[in-house]
Amino acid sequence: MKKNIYLDFTYFIVLAASLGGVLTLGALVAPVIFHTDRIVSDILIDNYNAGIIMGEIFHRFSYWVYFLAVFVAIYEAVSYKSGFRDAITFAASTMVIGTSLMFSAVYSPKILEMQAMGAEATQSDTFDNLHIASEIDFKVLAVALIVLFVRRLMLLRTN
Repeated sequence: MKKNIYLDFTYFIVLAASLGGVLTLGALVAPVIFHTDRIVSDILIDNYNAGIIMGEIFHRFSYWVYFLAVFVAIYEAVSYKSGFRDAITFAASTMVIGTSLMFSAVYSPKILEMQAMGAEATQSDTFDNLHIASEIDFKVLAVALIVLFVRRLMLLRTN
């Protein structure tokens, strides 16, 4: 019984840390990196170089997001097999896994690949569409993490 409590607690910590990472990168880090002109007047970073910095930050974060996807998949599969089945949890965990893998395996590598081609590639419609899609994916990931966290907490309280 205690092992389940520790596993549940670890699961909640991973979900909360992941949500914190998503919110921190999206709401705090990106605006600071892309608006250095508002903060420091002597050091200006153009959008291309700011994108390179942000791309590296997201690339490093993608390792955590891979871990998140695997951890959620294993935890939810074990819970499902143990008889703890819930439609909301299933939908939210599927969204977390899907958006995590899209972010880490598709969007981040493609954006880094286009950045490596040079500044011209990052000014194309393809890059803009890819960037917008990655932002939407990141927002869906945040919402799915919140839903999964709250629903699992509610289910834990009732058991």
